[in-house]
Amino acid sequence: MKLLLERFVTLWVVIDPIGTIPVFIAVTAGMTANARRRTALVATLVSASVLLFFLVLGQLLIDALGIGLLSFQIAGGIVLFLFALTMIFGESKQETDKRLVEADAELRAADRPSPAVFPLAVPSLASPGAMLAIVLLTDNHSVSIGDQAITAAVMGVVLLIAYVFMLLAGPIIHLIGNSGAAVISRVMGMILASVAADAVLSAFIEIIKTGTL
Repeated sequence: MKLLLERFVTLWVVIDPIGTIPVFIAVTAGMTANARRRTALVATLVSASVLLFFLVLGQLLIDALGIGLLSFQIAGGIVLFLFALTMIFGESKQETDKRLVEADAELRAADRPSPAVFPLAVPSLASPGAMLAIVLLTDNHSVSIGDQAITAAVMGVVLLIAYVFMLLAGPIIHLIGNSGAAVISRVMGMILASVAADAVLSAFIEIIKTGTL
């Protein structure tokens, strides 16, 4: 139960369904209800595909490059910690992604990718932090196939919640406002920073015990 809760919290923080709501509203402005539902569905499916790719092949890429697991865990923890700092002290996720939307709007219509793919699926849902977290949570050397399947299921649940939130984007943002979404994003950043610090400390303790990377 503790493992399940820890993975849910980690994936919830890095995927950040609440932070995606203002971005969804921005990119679907002027769309019909059917188009908004289709955009939400495509964004969810694309982000799930991207994260599943890292879940299945991420460890193989690490092994092919000859990178030690503990080294990757330390590097990954540091990156996640820096990612958390940007959530706490920098622009909130929705502010950053909205700027991407505005920059994208300056391109000609023919050159713009589908908003369901960019910025909704990547980098809003399948963020760099989410890709890295998936690899760390499904390490083949220390995590069983069953636990990896649980991680995949938890990821699916979080993305399903994100999909529901996008469908209910209007009422939710009206209830909490952009300021409320920003506050929640910063609280999630604190949680992610704690998870990242724990990953780094755990790796250092293992290195001290075993004397190997």
